[in-house]
Amino acid sequence: MKDLNRKIGDMEYDGLITDLNFPVQVRGGAIAGLAAAASYKRGTILAKNTTNNKLYILGSTVGTDTLVPDSILCDDCDVDASTDNNQAVYTSGCFHTEKVIVASGYTITEADFDELRMRNIVFKLPHEAN
Repeated sequence: MKDLNRKIGDMEYDGLITDLNFPVQVRGGAIAGLAAAASYKRGTILAKNTTNNKLYILGSTVGTDTLVPDSILCDDCDVDASTDNNQAVYTSGCFHTEKVIVASGYTITEADFDELRMRNIVFKLPHEAN
């Protein structure tokens, strides 16, 4: 029988989630394979391709396909080249505006925030949480 009272690890608060008044929900999502393998960090905002329902980092372009802000990556992960990668993503919750990540050179727009708000993902700084 395992010793259920022993310490199994540590958790450090990273400040990504700022308020629990908005329920945090986690679901699985398929991150599209890339031309070359890459690492995505926890807090990366993902956008869903309306053509194939795969997830890409917000600010990416995929030909002429439309990408709609959709979710936030739960944990650091390595994204393989050419194959889809199933990962846990936040589909609801309240997040720190300065802790999320998007594609290099991309700036989150008000339209992005509005689209995420419609999906129950909201943003605020920790001092705004009540």
